[in-house]
Amino acid sequence: MRYSAALMALLVGWGTASSLRPIALNAAADAVDLARRAQPDAPDGYTPKNVDCPSTRPSVRSASTLSKSESDFLNARRKKTIPAMRDFLSSLKIDGFDVNAYFERHNSNQSSLPNVGLAFSGGGYRACLNGAGAVQAFDSRESNSSVQNGGLGGLLQSATYVAGLSGGSWLVGSIYVNNFTTISDLLNNDNVWGFDNSIFEGPDDGGIQLLDSTDYFDTIHDEVDDKENANYNTTITDYWGRALSFQMVNATDGGPAFTWSSIRDQPGFSDGEMPYPLVVADARAPGELIISGNSSVYEFSAYEFGTWDPTTFGFVDMEFVGSAFDNGKLPNDASCVRGFDNAGYVMGTSSSLFNQFLLQVNSTGLPDVIQKALTKILSTIGEDQEDIASYKPNPFFNYNKTGLSKTANTNQLTLVDGGSDLQNIPLQPLIQPVRNTDVIFAVDSSADTKNNWPNGTAMVATYERSHGSIANGTAFPTIPDVNTFVNLGLNNRPTFFGCDAGNTSSPTPLVVYIPNAPYVFLSNVTTFTPSFNTSERNAIVENGRQVATLGNGIVDKQWQTCVGCAVLSRSFNRTGTDVPDVCQQCFQRYCWNGTTDSRQPAEYLPGFKANELDLDDAAGVVSVSRVMMGLAVVVGLWLM
Repeated sequence: MRYSAALMALLVGWGTASSLRPIALNAAADAVDLARRAQPDAPDGYTPKNVDCPSTRPSVRSASTLSKSESDFLNARRKKTIPAMRDFLSSLKIDGFDVNAYFERHNSNQSSLPNVGLAFSGGGYRACLNGAGAVQAFDSRESNSSVQNGGLGGLLQSATYVAGLSGGSWLVGSIYVNNFTTISDLLNNDNVWGFDNSIFEGPDDGGIQLLDSTDYFDTIHDEVDDKENANYNTTITDYWGRALSFQMVNATDGGPAFTWSSIRDQPGFSDGEMPYPLVVADARAPGELIISGNSSVYEFSAYEFGTWDPTTFGFVDMEFVGSAFDNGKLPNDASCVRGFDNAGYVMGTSSSLFNQFLLQVNSTGLPDVIQKALTKILSTIGEDQEDIASYKPNPFFNYNKTGLSKTANTNQLTLVDGGSDLQNIPLQPLIQPVRNTDVIFAVDSSADTKNNWPNGTAMVATYERSHGSIANGTAFPTIPDVNTFVNLGLNNRPTFFGCDAGNTSSPTPLVVYIPNAPYVFLSNVTTFTPSFNTSERNAIVENGRQVATLGNGIVDKQWQTCVGCAVLSRSFNRTGTDVPDVCQQCFQRYCWNGTTDSRQPAEYLPGFKANELDLDDAAGVVSVSRVMMGLAVVVGLWLM
C-alpha cells in the first residue's frame, strides 16, 4: 500500500528522546534475561497460514457461559490466589479482624472469598508506564513492594483477572509475552522498553541511526507485504503492531512469529500461576467515524476472541481466529488458519489510534509544510478506512443468533482502539456477571483534562453503558458526572464506588478508582509523546508506584489497610461478617457518598503530593532537519 510505506518513511524522522541524566529510583531487581512465555509458534512468521485442523474442528461458541478452558484455568488459579490473598491480607494487619480464622472458616466454600480484578487504562506510553508503577506496587516479587516499605505487594498475586486497553494493553502484553515478568526486569533489560528512540525511528542497533531505521522499516514492510501477498487484508495497524513488538517483545525483530494464543501453552499459565489476561478493542464498521457507547466491545484472552455483547454474543478459539468460519462453523472443505493472532497485532488492535492521531497533527508544532504532508497522507488512509484493524475473514460471518448483529453479513470485522467509545478503562470484561468479580482496582491514566489528567470520563462512560440496551446483564456502581469528579477531588485521589452493595438493583463490584496524579513527577505527558529517555521512563513508573501506594503511605498511613478492606468488602456481605471498625473508617474516608457538584470546575492544576524527583528540565524536540529528511523520502515514495 503506497501510503503506508510513505507514512512509515515520514515517521522515521518523527520524535527524538530528550536528554536527561539517568537517576536511581528505589531498589530494583537485577536485570535478567526475560524467558519467553508466548511462543514463536506461528507456522510462517507474521503471515497466517493454512494448517490441518484438530480432530474437533473449531467453532463459535455462545457467550452464555464461561468457556471450559477459562473455567479450568479459574479452578487452578483459585488454588493460587487464596493462599496469596491470605498472606497479603495478613501482612496488612487489619485491626479487629483475624484473617487466618476467616479463611479457615470459609475454606470449604471458596466462592465466599474475594475475587479480584485489575484494570489498566489506555493513554499511550503514559498509561503503559503509569500502570507499570501500579503493577510494581502490587507485585510481591518486587523488592520495593513490601507492605513494610509502604507497598501493596501481593495484590497482583491475589488477582484473578488483569485487563489492559490501548497503552494498558502494551503493559499487559509486555508482562505476559515476556514470561509474566516483573516491571523491574522490563526496565532493566536492554531488549525491551527502550523508549529512547521513538517507535517511528526503530531500535538503536549501534550503527548509524538512519541505516538502522532503514533496516527496521524494511523488515516491517516485508513482513506486512508477505501477509498481504498471502491474500490477507492489511492496514496501518499491521505496521503499528509490528513496530510495537520491537519495543514490547523480547525477541529478534520483535518476534514476528509470537502469537497471543501461545501464552496459554506454558505450564505456568495452565497451572494458574498468574492472573487471566484480557485485552479490549471496539468494533467499528468501515465508514463509521464516531464510536458510540453502544459499540460492541471485543476481548482477547489467551483462549478466545469475541464479545459478551448481545450483538454477536459469541467467542472463537484465539488460535484459529483467522479461519473462514461461516455461521459459527468451519466448512468441511476449509482449512484451519494459524498465526493470525500475532501478539503485536493484538496489542496494535487495542491501540489503533490513527484516527485520533490525525486530529493531533495541527498541535505537533511541526512546520506547516510537514503538517500538510502528514495530514494528506493520514487523510488518504482515513478515506480508505484503513485506520482500523482488519479481521478478515470475519470469524463471526453469518453468525447472528441474537438477530442483533451489525457485522454478521460482512466478511470483515473491523476493530479500533479500545478507548474509542470513551470507556478508556477496560472494565467491561471484568463486570460480566459470569466472572463474579468482587473488586476492581481501576488505574486511570487517561488524558481527559486540558493538562492530560483524568477526570472520570471512563468511569462515567461505563456507568452509562450499563444502563443502555447493550448492557446485557452487566451492572456498575453509580458514578457522578465529570465536573463532580474534579470539584470534589475524586480525580486526585483514590475513591471507592459501590460501597453499599445493598443499594444497587443487581450485584456490582466495588470499584477502587486510582487516578493518575503528580506525586514525584509530572506524568501528564501527552498520549502522542513518541519517546522517553531512561530517566523520564523510570520517573513515570516511580510516580505510578507512588500513586498506587499514596506515596508509600505518607499521604495516608492507613491506605494499605483500606485496600485490604476493599478486597474483603463483598466477601463480608456474602458471609454476613461484621465489618471491622477500621474498615468502617476506611469506607467513611474513601467511599463516594453520593454528593455531587456539577458546576463548571476551574482549570485542574494539581500540585505535587510528595517531593519532586530531581530531574533537569528538558523537552523532547523533534529535529526539523530529521523531519525534512523524512519528508524528502516520503515525497520520493509518494511519487513512485
